[in-house]
Amino acid sequence: MLKQIQRGLVVSCQALENEPLHSSFIMSKLALAAKEGGASGIRANSKEDIIAIKQEVDLPVIGIVKRDYDDSEIYITATKKEIDELIESGCEMIAIDATLRKRPDALPLEELVSYASAKNPAVQLMADISSIEEAKNAERLGFDCVSTTLYGYTEESKKHKLYENDFQFLKDVVKEVSVPVIAEGNIMTPEMVRDVLEMGAYSVVVGGAITRPQQITARFVAQIPK
Repeated sequence: MLKQIQRGLVVSCQALENEPLHSSFIMSKLALAAKEGGASGIRANSKEDIIAIKQEVDLPVIGIVKRDYDDSEIYITATKKEIDELIESGCEMIAIDATLRKRPDALPLEELVSYASAKNPAVQLMADISSIEEAKNAERLGFDCVSTTLYGYTEESKKHKLYENDFQFLKDVVKEVSVPVIAEGNIMTPEMVRDVLEMGAYSVVVGGAITRPQQITARFVAQIPK
């Protein structure tokens, strides 16, 4: 999959239960629209959505399962249960929260990586990280790539956004690890996509700016003079 998305755009097609477009059918059509627009891959949430998307398009899929757990802040592919669901979905890559926060049932990240690799060695693994330390740790554990997905979304990084200071966090991650680095998180414009690729990002994931019309509408409305 990494070869297929190199220097390309991955479109994140997700809608949670409280969002207007929540539907596996709708996500499959968003994926089709993304393909027709030139996307190289899709990122999707849940076994059901991924199966529907793969019936609609032949693009490779980065799969996740978002699920809340009472004993942990981690909710992106947090346990072996989510790994099992994603293996069954047929996705080519699984993204896992690879932050250093406590996991549900205190499951070590290393054990989850080993479990996923044993279940299906052909499925590649992406580490969603929020710090340089986490990126280095993910590389050590054998992840195939790291993504800046969670920068700005953890307690330690929540004051930051990926694009601040001219994407300095992305540049630092690229310098510190040898695995491919995927740029993801608040990339809002085509110009940002071009810029991060020039800075060394292997590929780019864009979600809300393309596939969440309520957020897109809100940005337009915010510019209307009061």
